Amino acid sequence: MKKLLTLCLVLACCLLGSYYIAEAAPPAADVHWGYSGEAGPAHWGELDPSFVACAEGQEQSPVDIPASAPVNTTGLAFHYQPSGLTILNNGHTIQVNYDKGSAITLEGTTYDLVQFHFHAPSEHTLAGQSAPMELHLVHRSTNQTLAVVGVLIQRGGANPAYDAVLNHLPAQEQAAMPVAGVTVDAASLLPADRSYYRYNGSLTTPPCSEGVKWQVLRTPVTLSDAQIAAFTKLYPNDARPVQPLNARTFLTVGSAPVGMPTTGHGEHALLLVLLSYAALGLIVAGGVLLQRKKA
Repeated sequence: MKKLLTLCLVLACCLLGSYYIAEAAPPAADVHWGYSGEAGPAHWGELDPSFVACAEGQEQSPVDIPASAPVNTTGLAFHYQPSGLTILNNGHTIQVNYDKGSAITLEGTTYDLVQFHFHAPSEHTLAGQSAPMELHLVHRSTNQTLAVVGVLIQRGGANPAYDAVLNHLPAQEQAAMPVAGVTVDAASLLPADRSYYRYNGSLTTPPCSEGVKWQVLRTPVTLSDAQIAAFTKLYPNDARPVQPLNARTFLTVGSAPVGMPTTGHGEHALLLVLLSYAALGLIVAGGVLLQRKKA
């Protein structure tokens, strides 16, 4: 009887433990992903268990923004300061790690600016039309929630605000390196009109984690052909295709739902509940058998 009770407890622990291990397991260090072929976006969800949201998530980014999407003019405030230029080529894009002290406020919550990076062509589209590039400014709150500001980049006049970055692009993959004597001001990378589209989405790269608050500015900035070419000669295509909107809607200030953050694993939450009940059942069964033996 003791053996049976022990078996019940072991099975219960295994059921729950196997779930948590699968959910917590980080991607293998050597997982290769990219933007074409068998490692491209269509296959990201197959490359590692931690990438499952890339295939199964219901609130994925980027998306197409229709002409009818509501535009917000309030609720988002920028508090950016200049930063020293610390730049890296991570094998997927060019990224600038930003000094502490800059943030956005989104409906009363502060999100610190952590880094910004680029995609070509743009990942978000407006009424089905892409832009040559897109800038993503990534912010994190104290509770680790992410908020990303997207800026579409069109061809046009040269934009000197981008020169600090574009003149120092690492040609080869390398770790973050500070560039002595060079600063960048994230505020100057934005358009004067900062009205925006808002929706709930995900990271646009593996593991495609959901629960990301997206703000895509309505007005693009311009770069010259030469400025755009400085990036695209390194990364001519590092954009994930647009994803289905599914049940989502574009949000207006004050309309964001309040509740548990989205993870892209709603079906996993149900699985956890079912596994918990199964584990509880095994424990109760073991206890009943033990009581009968004592009686």
